[in-house]
Amino acid sequence: MKYSIIFPMVLMSVALVACERTVVTPAPAVVTVPGPAGPAGPAGATGSGGATGDTGSTGYTGATGAKGNTGDTGTTGDTGATGQRGKTGGDTVIVVPEPRQ
Repeated sequence: MKYSIIFPMVLMSVALVACERTVVTPAPAVVTVPGPAGPAGPAGATGSGGATGDTGSTGYTGATGAKGNTGDTGTTGDTGATGQRGKTGGDTVIVVPEPRQ
């Protein structure tokens, strides 16, 4: 029984040492080279219109102004002086000249 466990262990260690190590190299990276451009695709659909904004509120109406005061009445003018009484006529003769031609 003693040897039944030791023998497989020795055999496994010899087998692992005797194996050749192999180096695994990764596959080369695939490089894509761009070719000429293909035709353009069809145009996309037009987007829907945006929502309309709310209407603003109406402003307040201003207050009506107060009525102005009535102006003062002017003063009455002075009465003019009374003229003297005329004299009675005497022997005065008025001569009207003839118009010239």
